[in-house]
Amino acid sequence: MAGRLSKLAVAGAAGTCQKTLDLLLSYEKTEKEPDMNDCLHLLKTRRSVAPVALTGPGPDHAELETILTIAARVPDHGKLAPWRFIVFQGEARARAGAIVVEGFKRREPQADEARIAAEAKRLTMAPLIIGVVSTAKEGAKVPAWEQELSAGAVCMNILLAAKALGFDGSWLTNWFSYDRDVLSQFGVTDAERMAGFIHLGRTDQVPADRPRPDLAHVVTHF
Repeated sequence: MAGRLSKLAVAGAAGTCQKTLDLLLSYEKTEKEPDMNDCLHLLKTRRSVAPVALTGPGPDHAELETILTIAARVPDHGKLAPWRFIVFQGEARARAGAIVVEGFKRREPQADEARIAAEAKRLTMAPLIIGVVSTAKEGAKVPAWEQELSAGAVCMNILLAAKALGFDGSWLTNWFSYDRDVLSQFGVTDAERMAGFIHLGRTDQVPADRPRPDLAHVVTHF
């Protein structure tokens, strides 16, 4: 019964997702705007889904283009676009996984086969992974911190756009986001940093929500 209810919940969210997608893509007032209640529902109920729980098919070419278009529509002081994307899909995921394994062996030469096998799956479980690279530059007219915040907004927009298209996902970093040997093989320069890897796919289960911060503990009024 629980599985059936989960599938019904996913199916019932389809209309909500489409309306939210329309809102994310729109920038001009139209005669028929998306229902704000539907958009708020998606924002309030989106959940991260672990890569191990994600299956295919992942976003197709058109859906990926939509996701990346929405990802690039974020606050960006100075219009610097201080971020870029690396897409991992298909066989490229296994090649990326092999790079991760080699980096792990260098860091943990005593690791057993089970741990090595686990590392090999880091970038192969979800059908699509989008690496978000922060290209913030020190000395630019906009502080580097503000540029980095823009990259974070990109990651969140990817998750929202994917959800609106009917996909789920999670925003992860893992140790290799900070390993320069691995990153260099992904094409990331020493002047760049990883904002994260966004794992996208499908799930027929609606994850239970986790405890959220009590606003009384995180809000003050000046």
